[in-house]
Amino acid sequence: MTIERTLIVDATTVNMKITRMAHELYERHHKSKEIFLVGIKGQGMDLAQRIGRELSQISPLEVHVETISLIKSNPSNKEISFSSERSALKGKTVVLIDDVLNSGRTLIHAAGFLVEAELKQMSIATLVERSHRRFPVKADIVGLTISTNLKEHISVELTKGKEGIYLEA
Repeated sequence: MTIERTLIVDATTVNMKITRMAHELYERHHKSKEIFLVGIKGQGMDLAQRIGRELSQISPLEVHVETISLIKSNPSNKEISFSSERSALKGKTVVLIDDVLNSGRTLIHAAGFLVEAELKQMSIATLVERSHRRFPVKADIVGLTISTNLKEHISVELTKGKEGIYLEA
């Protein structure tokens, strides 16, 4: 079976959306002195790094970028790892970041892990929102909302020179 891959958002637009997301994060958290961007390993981490660079350029916030790793196909596995000590997040502003919000399962497990650190506040940012949530997770910052059917897949590519958002069917 051949997968048809269609570019729906080009590199220029992806970059504009990331810039807008960084501005929106700064607007929401401008009273904070520092912010922790926690990217879900893979494209979520790549997105967190990109937003972090942009946020550092446009704001005086001290930006920390961390990684959370979990098995996306089975996030309830409880094998979650964090690139730093979770206790470092106590009383801090945290933004959990992933590339695509589909069912919400991955994000709800990652959020549950992070919230145990007694955060000051947490928000969620995602480049693409598909509106197929099965879990009570809502992104506060969204780059793009796309209506798809359940058989379609959204693929995000953030590698320099290959950036884009693709619909795969």
